[in-house]
Amino acid sequence: MKNSSKDAGLARPLLLVAGLGGLAFGAQAQGQQPGRGKARGTIQDAEIEIVKDRVNTLPEATRNFEKIRLAPPPKPTRQVTYTYPDFRLPITRLNPVGQVLNIAPDELNPLTGNYLKLGVGNYGTAYGRAHLHSTRNETYSYGLDLRHQGSSSGPVDGGNSGTSQTSAALTGEYYLGTAAVGAELGYGRERYHFYGYDKTRLSSTPDKQAIEQTFNRFNARAFARNRATDAPLQYEVGVGYKFWEDQYTSSEGNFVLDGKAGFALNESSRITLQADASFVTEKENFVLGLPSAGATTLSRSRNFVQATPAYELTGKTGFSLTLGATLGYSSEPVAATTSGGTASSDQQPNGVSKGVVYPAVRIGYAIIPEKLQFYGGLGGALQRVTRYDLSQENPWLNLGSSQTVADVHAGTTVYLGVTAAPTGGLELALRATAGRSRNLYFFRNSLADTTKFDLVYDQEAIGVVNVHGEALYSATEQVRVGVKADYNYYGVKNLAQAFGRPTFLGTLYGTFKASDKLLLGANFYYYSPNYGLGYSVNGFQRTQLPRQTDAVIDLSLRGDYRITPKFSIFAQANNLANRRYQRYLNYQSQGINVIGGASYSF
Repeated sequence: MKNSSKDAGLARPLLLVAGLGGLAFGAQAQGQQPGRGKARGTIQDAEIEIVKDRVNTLPEATRNFEKIRLAPPPKPTRQVTYTYPDFRLPITRLNPVGQVLNIAPDELNPLTGNYLKLGVGNYGTAYGRAHLHSTRNETYSYGLDLRHQGSSSGPVDGGNSGTSQTSAALTGEYYLGTAAVGAELGYGRERYHFYGYDKTRLSSTPDKQAIEQTFNRFNARAFARNRATDAPLQYEVGVGYKFWEDQYTSSEGNFVLDGKAGFALNESSRITLQADASFVTEKENFVLGLPSAGATTLSRSRNFVQATPAYELTGKTGFSLTLGATLGYSSEPVAATTSGGTASSDQQPNGVSKGVVYPAVRIGYAIIPEKLQFYGGLGGALQRVTRYDLSQENPWLNLGSSQTVADVHAGTTVYLGVTAAPTGGLELALRATAGRSRNLYFFRNSLADTTKFDLVYDQEAIGVVNVHGEALYSATEQVRVGVKADYNYYGVKNLAQAFGRPTFLGTLYGTFKASDKLLLGANFYYYSPNYGLGYSVNGFQRTQLPRQTDAVIDLSLRGDYRITPKFSIFAQANNLANRRYQRYLNYQSQGINVIGGASYSF
């Protein structure tokens, strides 16, 4: 009976997808073309895949004012992946504007490449950024980006909920005629606290050192690419390494390979290949028995390889076609064990085939060039999941040896979409995806310690539906307004709820150029309530039960004022509704928080 009700829930969103499909005779994925003059960009119709993409912060929507181009179908530059889009608020909810004020330049400015930015705010917040870059030239480029943002106190017991993030990134590229070679290096350190405790059930306030969590990250990548955009062969290949460790006993090394290539057969067709490989080694150090026995190291290897070859055809009548397949391999993870035994069954991935083959088919048609396009097709892929990325999405995860990390198997999916520009300055995009997924992870409060979260999996394939919509109005440079929204359905069967994953996510954003020197902006975020795991107490009996969070409602305003061509000041206020919402159960956000500062470019 329980499964029947959930299948009925799946039917409703599938009807929505079917309705959209009735509108579309064909499908077209829009491409991007470099433009001249002002950079307007595109809102891409990238197809939908379960993503672990994850950055722990929401991209700064107020600067993402990109124009949807509805040109006749161009030659795609790469194989499209399929993503389930998601929006994420910053963990600290304090996200200062990270660029020197530069309002709507009429032409490409000389690249001086250097600026410093400093700010302070309540909650003992300090913000700093230094961006140093080479001047524009035809031989090489290099850059160094340093960032720090930290709050000495937070919403619960002062320093017990303080946070900080520090990072450094170095990039360089050397140009060799029609080719280029380059490298990237990065280091990051983050500090959080497990402050989601129930103070009414504690005899004393926890010591902040005892509940601290820190992450260290390192990444390196070398690459080579083609620079001649008119050459028949386009390519980029890379090799890299990522390392992650927490404050306790867990670490992860990841050797990665990536590449993409396209070869033009003629003006209207080409063949493409996109491939990725990842070889992960997880390590866990713990003590069995007496400390004198020494530490034991548990090691586990996880391998991943995936490639998508395809043939792409672009017709002169607005018709385009992609025919290909995605071939993938993911080694089966070994069941995690600890000194206390085996993890609970829903913390283990369900059985899946190591090798997979999914279609990569797209059809597109521009009914009215520049005005109306439809696209659709079949997709599916493996999604690589690592501790490096998971800890950026939810820093309060229990990432010890009791956790089994597994790759998501996003099975064959159907997607449909449309882009339109009905009037000048107004651009619309709508897409829908439906499929079945295995080993899609959810975040549920730990049964042993509700201040931490476990990865849990449904033991069956579940239906996943996403409907994504965007609208952008930017008729003039003075006022720009946009909205993005996602509806997500997760047809869980064995889990009580889709823990940690909201059904609806939306953002409204806009900027207003009040003068040549003053730029104002606003963001409004809304997440529907999601579920965590709580408990009720009756005498000496404690009963676990799903518990719902409040909705996330967050309004932020910001302003930038350019005093001189090189010196500007900024101010930003977040969570103006002063709601102590919880993105994850038991972890309330900061209330109203304000930051102000200055920046200098040179």
